[in-house]
Amino acid sequence: MTPRVSTQPPLRPRALRPGARVALVAPAGPLGPGVLDKAVDRCRRLELEPVTYPAATRRRGYLAGSDEERLTDLQAAFDDPATDAVWALRGGYGTLRILDGLDLARQHRDPIPFIGFSDNTNLHALHAQAGVVSFHGPHPGADFPPETEASFRAALFSGEAPGLLSSRPGDPAPHALRGGSAAGRLIGGNLAILASLCGSRDAISTRGRILFLEDVGEPAYRVDRMLHQLLRAGVFDGVAGLAFGRFTGVGEGLSDILAVLSEFAVRLGVPAVADLPFGHVEHNCTVPLLANARLDADAATLLVTEPATQPG
Repeated sequence: MTPRVSTQPPLRPRALRPGARVALVAPAGPLGPGVLDKAVDRCRRLELEPVTYPAATRRRGYLAGSDEERLTDLQAAFDDPATDAVWALRGGYGTLRILDGLDLARQHRDPIPFIGFSDNTNLHALHAQAGVVSFHGPHPGADFPPETEASFRAALFSGEAPGLLSSRPGDPAPHALRGGSAAGRLIGGNLAILASLCGSRDAISTRGRILFLEDVGEPAYRVDRMLHQLLRAGVFDGVAGLAFGRFTGVGEGLSDILAVLSEFAVRLGVPAVADLPFGHVEHNCTVPLLANARLDADAATLLVTEPATQPG
């Protein structure tokens, strides 16, 4: 059984503003050389005040510190009333290990933006279950070209509907896998993480929603297997449309992945678009989960049609 979808409008966090204090946390993997410095610089270029938490500078094998250290950072970041947003420094692996210990009580009464992608899809699923908008977007120490910054600002600073997810010239052009259009709230993230949540209390529901998916380093047969896992778990029940981002890190296997995605779009009988501008790529648009959107497969566009934040 998949979770029921709430009929109540989601809680929207406060919009960011110049001078907002942003907690930089590492809930999963350790940071590479120079990443933290880039992240701090990125915040300041956005006129945000970065607050770095200890696990950002730690390494314990494939994790940024022990489970206790990473959970302590994450909990403190959300609980601090002076924190205006929580921004994950990277993905990797490890958030699932601390998910059950995290208390998002603050997000129920006074939500602030949570931003990240990849392994942080775990935290987006937790926010979705709580009915709170969160932001699938770039990490601060990663690539941040002007188009990515414009999308980030539109979703988090403006207080208006972010509008179209726009591709850059030279990037793969979005294209329809199955025609038609759909409207609904956005749900999704990294395919591998969503598959790993099947059978847990944080598994997502797509009923009446537009599901967006991306991944990296997963060949076609594993993409196929994970989609079938979601299918058999009932995650696709009632899905309104499919918005596929970029599937990267597979060399010459991309055409095989697109064939798998196309087969699923036809099988489910819903509008579907591939190569939308988000994922493990340089230009990674910010996608607000639980915001209303419109997918126009014939035009190969995804349009966020309502503000994802409220006035700060």
